[in-house]
Amino acid sequence: MLIVKSLHTEYANGRAPVVKAAQDVSFEVPEGTLFTLLGPSGCGKTTTLRSIAGLEKPTSGEIRIAGDVVYSSDGNIFVAPNRRNFGMVFQSYAIWPHMNVFDNAAFPLQVRRNGPSRKEIADKVTRVLAAVGLDQLAGREATKLSGGQQQRLALARALVMEPRLLLLDEPLSNLDAKLRERMRFELKRLQRDLRLTTVYVTHDQSEALALSHQIAVMNEGRVVQIGSPRDIYERPRDRFVADFVGNTNFLRGAVIATDGGDGATVSTALGEWRVHCARRLQLSDAVVVSVRPEDVELTEQAPVHGDGDNVCAGIVDAKVFLGDFVDFQVKVADSVLLARVHPSLRTPVGDPIHVRMKAEKCIALPDEAARIAA
Repeated sequence: MLIVKSLHTEYANGRAPVVKAAQDVSFEVPEGTLFTLLGPSGCGKTTTLRSIAGLEKPTSGEIRIAGDVVYSSDGNIFVAPNRRNFGMVFQSYAIWPHMNVFDNAAFPLQVRRNGPSRKEIADKVTRVLAAVGLDQLAGREATKLSGGQQQRLALARALVMEPRLLLLDEPLSNLDAKLRERMRFELKRLQRDLRLTTVYVTHDQSEALALSHQIAVMNEGRVVQIGSPRDIYERPRDRFVADFVGNTNFLRGAVIATDGGDGATVSTALGEWRVHCARRLQLSDAVVVSVRPEDVELTEQAPVHGDGDNVCAGIVDAKVFLGDFVDFQVKVADSVLLARVHPSLRTPVGDPIHVRMKAEKCIALPDEAARIAA
């Protein structure tokens, strides 16, 4: 298990204020799981990964792997990167162009002091190349590989060291869209079959949702939410997470009633809505309600008003056909809602439409902007 505890990493910035790249970052990665650090550029995710690898020296905190401390500010411990036995794959694969596939994969073992024998190296490399599907290409020049094959070779070179921890920094970002999707399946299969404890860095939300057992969403150097992909997507804890992970509708309002649990009634520009509270809210609290487009149900006939449903009527303002679904923009009062529906709904632009949203899909989040303005 990897444990990162209260990690701070700061950089001097000349006469400018100190850059706080990572602030109080804490998380645990159970053995055999894939844990993703997700966030926009500059949020501190790569700094955190490089600190785990030993390529950056944090200001304070602790990093522990399988009970061994590799960094501790209190204990004045800093284990060098080459002694941590971590595998790492960067955005740039750094394939040696003058070597073939086999030699690229074997290189880390060949340069290791008191390393394995030639036969042991051949056995390990052959086994790893088979795992990534490159065993038939062992003699091919590395420069003759496709982008996806080079990515798998970079993985093989990391795996041949039999690392305690695999660190991946945006490894798919250089691939085209279709190949990137295919490599997600390859990575997930490899991680599952080899039971590799993996920390993965990406800014791609769909990549994080597809690959991860757990996701830590980062913003401005801090971890703002940790959870399963479904929890992160369906139960965001603040506006940043809801907005960054996927598409959503936001509607401002104020709490006018609570049920003592995680349900509340919110007054909005579209009427009084029943909502699910991401956090405990009080009467009169300012909130923003987040509703995913696929949870905005559209019908041409007035729906049956079920208990806990939020129902309103609007006009189709625009729509875009995208093959397996259609995106509708529906104008309700002075607001526009985005709905993602089955293409069988063919309501023309300008026609009336009815909207229904289940209360448990309407997530009320504290409106930090309103609180600061007040």
